[in-house]
Amino acid sequence: MTLFLALIIVAIILGLIGAVADGLLFLLFIGIAVLVADLLYMALRTRRSARHRPLR
Repeated sequence: MTLFLALIIVAIILGLIGAVADGLLFLLFIGIAVLVADLLYMALRTRRSARHRPLR
């Protein structure tokens, strides 16, 4: 969970810098890519952990 939150913060910071600074638009795209990768990672992780829980 810590990795997920850290990557979300990094994506937001890169997106803000890329949107505000002139000539650094590529940082916005990198931030978007990090955000998408992070959301996919969390989706796969929660789906995998839900499958391995023992039934009671």
